[in-house]
Amino acid sequence: MADEVLLTLTGAVRDGQVMITRADLDAMDWHEISTSTTVTDGQPRFRGVLMRDILARAEASGDTVTAQALNDYIIDIPIDDFRNFDVLAALYMDGAALTPRDKGPVWIVYPRDDHGVLADIRYDMRWVWQLTALHVQ
Repeated sequence: MADEVLLTLTGAVRDGQVMITRADLDAMDWHEISTSTTVTDGQPRFRGVLMRDILARAEASGDTVTAQALNDYIIDIPIDDFRNFDVLAALYMDGAALTPRDKGPVWIVYPRDDHGVLADIRYDMRWVWQLTALHVQ
């Protein structure tokens, strides 16, 4: 399970492709945020790794990340989002591990309640659940 690849990064990353396993994530600094979402009640507590830390680990260089989900949802996200806000690659919500049935195992979560601008629908579209791949360009 620790060696299961959770995210594949391609494009402008070290050696053109970087596989991120659960063990890789476990070795990184973890963060928690409580924030409202458009698809949950209240302010769930999310726990995970900062997106900018994942990009740094992969030695990513570029302006845009194309995020892809298990269900083939794809959206371009400016890398500045990850520099300007503490955006999580969340693996837990309210203490429970996220699974594909409930938006996991990785869900991009913005600190929506900490910054008024993040309530804009353009940001809501960037909350990619069941995240599987990031293409950096």
